[in-house]
Amino acid sequence: MALNLKRKRDGDVTPRKTRKLSEDDLDAVSDVEEDESEVDAGEDDEWGGIEMAQNMTAPVAESTGPGTKPKLPPSGEELRVIKDASSLFKSSTFKLQVDALLPTVRPKAARIPPLDRFLQTLHGVLTNLPSVAPQHPLEAARKLIKKGVSVPFCLPQPLEDTNWKVAFEKPSDITMVGSWPNKISVKAKDGCKFGIDLAVEMPSDLFQEKDYLNGRFFHKRAFYLATLAEAIQNSKSLNVELTYQSASNDPRLTKLVLEPRNDETHDDFTKLNARVCIVPVLPANSRIPLQRLSPSHSNIRISADGDFASIPTPLYNSALLMALIPRAHLLSAFTLNEHTPSFGDALTLLRVWANQRGYGEGSRLCVRGFDSLGSFWTVLLGLLVFGEESVNKAKRKPLGRGLSSYQLFRAALDFLSRHDFEKTAAFHKANQGHRFPPEEYEAHHEAVLVDSSSTLNVLAGVPIGSLQLLRTDARKTLEELNATSVANDLFSNVFLQDKRDLLTRFDTVIRVDISSAQPRSSSLHSTLDTGSPANALISSITALLREGLGNRVNALAILHSSPSTRPLSQALPTSPNVLYIGLIHDPQNALRLVDHGPAAEESDPSIAEHFREFWGDKAELRRFKDGRIIESVVWDIKSADERSRVPAMIVRHVLQRHFNLDATAVQSWQSGFDQVTKLPEAVSRVYMGSGVAVGFKGAMVAFDSLVKALKALNEQLPLSLAVVSPISEQLRYASVFSPVPLSESLAQSLPQNARYLPSMEMILQFEKSAKWPDELRAIQKIKLAFFERIAMALMSSVKGLKARVVVGDGVTTSKIQDVSRLDIVTPEGWAFSARIWHDREATLLDRLITGKGALPHINFPSQKKKGKANQEAVDAKEVYLRRFIHAPRHHRAITALNHRFSAYSPTVRLVKRWLASHWVLHGHISEEVVEILCASAFVGDGSDLHLEPDSGFIERSGVPGSKERGFASVVQFLKDWKWEEGLFVPLYGPESAAGDPLPASNNSRSGVWKISTEVDREGNVWTVHGPDAMVANRVRALAKATWDYLQNMEEGELDVKAIFIHPTDDYDFVVRLDPSALPRYAQNIDSSLAIGGRYMNPREDPDESLRPEFDPARSLYDDLQRIYTNTFKIFCDPFGGDRFGVVWDPSLRQPRPFRVLGGFSSTPVKKQKETEKDKGLVVLNEAGILCEIERLGAGLVRELTVQV
Repeated sequence: MALNLKRKRDGDVTPRKTRKLSEDDLDAVSDVEEDESEVDAGEDDEWGGIEMAQNMTAPVAESTGPGTKPKLPPSGEELRVIKDASSLFKSSTFKLQVDALLPTVRPKAARIPPLDRFLQTLHGVLTNLPSVAPQHPLEAARKLIKKGVSVPFCLPQPLEDTNWKVAFEKPSDITMVGSWPNKISVKAKDGCKFGIDLAVEMPSDLFQEKDYLNGRFFHKRAFYLATLAEAIQNSKSLNVELTYQSASNDPRLTKLVLEPRNDETHDDFTKLNARVCIVPVLPANSRIPLQRLSPSHSNIRISADGDFASIPTPLYNSALLMALIPRAHLLSAFTLNEHTPSFGDALTLLRVWANQRGYGEGSRLCVRGFDSLGSFWTVLLGLLVFGEESVNKAKRKPLGRGLSSYQLFRAALDFLSRHDFEKTAAFHKANQGHRFPPEEYEAHHEAVLVDSSSTLNVLAGVPIGSLQLLRTDARKTLEELNATSVANDLFSNVFLQDKRDLLTRFDTVIRVDISSAQPRSSSLHSTLDTGSPANALISSITALLREGLGNRVNALAILHSSPSTRPLSQALPTSPNVLYIGLIHDPQNALRLVDHGPAAEESDPSIAEHFREFWGDKAELRRFKDGRIIESVVWDIKSADERSRVPAMIVRHVLQRHFNLDATAVQSWQSGFDQVTKLPEAVSRVYMGSGVAVGFKGAMVAFDSLVKALKALNEQLPLSLAVVSPISEQLRYASVFSPVPLSESLAQSLPQNARYLPSMEMILQFEKSAKWPDELRAIQKIKLAFFERIAMALMSSVKGLKARVVVGDGVTTSKIQDVSRLDIVTPEGWAFSARIWHDREATLLDRLITGKGALPHINFPSQKKKGKANQEAVDAKEVYLRRFIHAPRHHRAITALNHRFSAYSPTVRLVKRWLASHWVLHGHISEEVVEILCASAFVGDGSDLHLEPDSGFIERSGVPGSKERGFASVVQFLKDWKWEEGLFVPLYGPESAAGDPLPASNNSRSGVWKISTEVDREGNVWTVHGPDAMVANRVRALAKATWDYLQNMEEGELDVKAIFIHPTDDYDFVVRLDPSALPRYAQNIDSSLAIGGRYMNPREDPDESLRPEFDPARSLYDDLQRIYTNTFKIFCDPFGGDRFGVVWDPSLRQPRPFRVLGGFSSTPVKKQKETEKDKGLVVLNEAGILCEIERLGAGLVRELTVQV
């Protein structure tokens, strides 16, 4: 910014002192202008980010020594630019980044001269071509094919009895059109080349007035193009590669592509990374009448049926109009550039933004309709700048010409986010008014945006679903630009990051192989109007899917590969055989199970017939509870997880019924993600056969019943029970597996390794009372007394219920910390764990920590010392705050999110399963952290958390509508997250008050993740103890590997289960456990191991009672982690994992002097020589530790494998 600012003093222009710029700097910041020279950097480097911008535009310290000029205050122009940067761009850094980006996506001026010389040579060749006498089109094609050049005739192709002829004359004019002459070309994605379009005007004598009929113009155009190709191919002065390319794979829009061979000659423009495209066009005085090309006219008449001649051909007419408007678009863009100085930069920003989202050519999938729609963006900006042609006295007001490029870019996004092309047509301001009636466009086109010539609808052939996706992307970008917080790299997110990833963009992704499609009802008219059978098929698929899905989706996008070049010997383009269907769900309607059709009393029988014809055997006449009898379609599901597949089920049904595409041709990945959070089929079958209530709903019912039973005991307890607060993940829809009960009768039907009974935690709070003792140890004893009284009362009042008091956890020896609980097993087999919350404990613990007694004005010197007692109080206060204050509050917030976002709970479960399968969950990362982390993908800035889903507000565009999209969003975040900067998640709402911080501990903080909320500003509650730097880096590496593997979806080679298979090569040794001794082994990710074989045979053991939360693998893991915390890092899968992975502390493998209480098991270093002096060095005793692990895990550990 500062480099280009100049000031005037006494009529002289004196530049401010700046540092000497290198060639690379000049190449990065200099604008491409006709009157300025540009330094060639030698490399076409990509944008380097904020660091590059800051280096290029950093202010230079001026010398203040002798002989130097004094510093001058900023000029008015400089002050204006600074003010604009701070107010318009939110930050000056953002403006610097924009200014630095623009030159890097434009062609470099130093590489253009070879292109100019080539164009001069090409012009000479084209203007000296000989004429070709008129001849039959098929005869002319046979002559050219002998020379290796085919004629790209479109449908309907000429026949032997054709009575018109084709001929060739040298071009009457050659004009450079498109974006290149106006210097508004923008670099495409994936290394695609700049396009220089040459409009080669075909002489009007070659055409007749009736050539608009039956493709005659396109046939003559194809012959003309083939003749040019043959002449250039035989030219000795042009060393180029020649190919055909058809926009949107439409043979009528074929152009000739010239790419230079790298021969180092004076006209070799290879370094420019550009190609020349020859496009035959009609002259302005063409004999073809313009009025015959309106959208309502029918120009295909090949059927004896008179009705065929009356069907309009809007797409055919638009394709013919494109031969008339290249020069008009060139002049329109020139006028716009002259009228609005910021137009070029705004168009560049808009094109870069669009290319990053697949609205343009590239090696990856592109959005259908936008692969060759470069003129759309120019017409869009022209509509905003010049205004809209009035329709029914309603028109859009023009924007001011003084807008900056960023303002114009935002205005374009605002228009795209608000305008519904399906309902409202848009007409660019035209000098001559409407050339065709506006209602004709609206009647015969799905979407309408008419250009400045008032003839061509630039959105002809673009599916409505593609424009719906464009509106969604624009809305999402505006939400990011309008966000109050700028924690993320806003510029990179908008302009630099590739946003074409399928899983983070769509809620449902379906891959369809259309090579074997057999349309139920094909239309010859549609084939001729769209240009090819493939285009007609895709258009039909899009229309029928939109009808089937209805308001279930906000966007239905078709994606496929970009049109590719083909050799001159190939006449017709190769259409894509594989389509990707992307659905963005409407959260209110996407998952409904019934679609309603016409009522039984419908007066028009054709409506019911169409409904039954569309849905086939799925349609049925049903009576509903309110008495209505209507045609309906019911989607049967077996579980709640399958409900998320309803949109995909509809797509499969429509494709099967109307295009005969079986299950092998239609591929989706939802079932693969569902399987990883389910128990094995053999275990699930036992639960289903027992008839017991299972799942989250069953757990909630069991919890409510227990709460009622507890409150019914108030007469038998000293204090009345006031509140029962659940804090278990099973009771907030966040556990990986759906909760299931385990009664003693049911346990006998299950194998030993499928008898795990999870316990659901809850907090009991009694009414206020002064009878509680004022001493911490006594309070813990009173809790035990309460538990005993509750247990006895419950077992006597509820038949079959079992309750037992658990005094401690076997590890904690503190007398003041809450360690006791009450375990309850209901008659149905649901297990609960209850704890008592007494708020007086916090005050008493604070006194111990601060050293102040009940009389704060009196100091007790003995209490000021911080030792073991103080640390014991700190630990107890930390447990108290986390368990009784933050856990219930967190539970309520997560429960609210589950009701607010239907995809949140499945996303959390999937992410937990992924982290657990890679051995970092629970041992290093808590479940609460994962829930908050997943919430960040849904809540945004938290501004709409207080709104009800049915309040009518517009859902934010970036909110995932499926667990697959939510999972991919979290993985993408983890791979890019700089956890050193922390993360703030607005989980509780803006009115939530911050809670008490955790007390300062004598132990250092080991967790490096800092995830804060409104009630935990420091981000310590759930991350103070982990993950540490090693685990955090490991999660980032796992996320990157997972993300890279997810990209295989575009190739159809994604194996979902492989994402959850953990490699063990990086561990120093692996501890293998006996699967038959693991109650949770049925939850193993490799479910084939958990069913069948000797592990599936149930063993009757009537003496064995149910043990909630009994997990020997977990107990062994906790013991090893606690005992060897300074020796190694241990990892495991808490869900049925039968292996531990261990990594030694590498520093302990280095010899060090022996010292008492060294903190690890050591062994003396062996002397290399007998005569060598004993230095008393020790190293880690690896063999001894391995033996200790075998001894500790006797009966559970099968083997230890040391990996070298």
